[in-house]
Amino acid sequence: MTKRNGDSVTRVLVCAVSAVRRAGLEALVKGDSSLTLAGSMENAVTLMEHAAQLAADVILLDADGSSNNAISDSVHPPIVALIDEASANWVADALRNGVKAILPRDADSDEIVRSIHMAARGLVVLDPEVAMALSQRVPSSSPELSDPAEDLTPRELEVLQMLAEGLGNRQMASRLGISEHTVKFHISSIFDKLSASSRTEAVTLGIRAGLILL
Repeated sequence: MTKRNGDSVTRVLVCAVSAVRRAGLEALVKGDSSLTLAGSMENAVTLMEHAAQLAADVILLDADGSSNNAISDSVHPPIVALIDEASANWVADALRNGVKAILPRDADSDEIVRSIHMAARGLVVLDPEVAMALSQRVPSSSPELSDPAEDLTPRELEVLQMLAEGLGNRQMASRLGISEHTVKFHISSIFDKLSASSRTEAVTLGIRAGLILL
């Protein structure tokens, strides 16, 4: 992030195929003093390359079918994606590949700006309809969960919520007043109970099971 008058300013790269949508998103970014426009483009194919060159903190992506391949690489700045329909498969894949916020394309300016800041901090933001669509998805490769709410302890539920907020082990330990070793133990237990292999997958399964407050 850059500094402007002592305050942190989030650098945003806008990507939208539609010139009208692109102009609207550019204006949104330029109109907020906490954001600065790092760049703007219509072709998502080279999106990640440009994001690195422009030192973007967050990518604001007006997603359509042609942009699906742009989020296949999980190493990139966090993405705030604006979509028309909440396809459960697309949402699950997007979350696995680094998309942090998924909003409807008609989301208002305040929602988008707020999501940009939360994504920059590593937090996950899902529109309620998107979260509902994801909750109805049962991956064939994942075992059915009988009742995760009963399996997870109250402390594990707290840790799972913090995973969704993007907190690191040290931050969780400080907030909960426990050691980092104990945090690691809770995370390992959560992975085991949810049959998850990563933090992102645990958060995705937690959202699907209604264990995480959005």
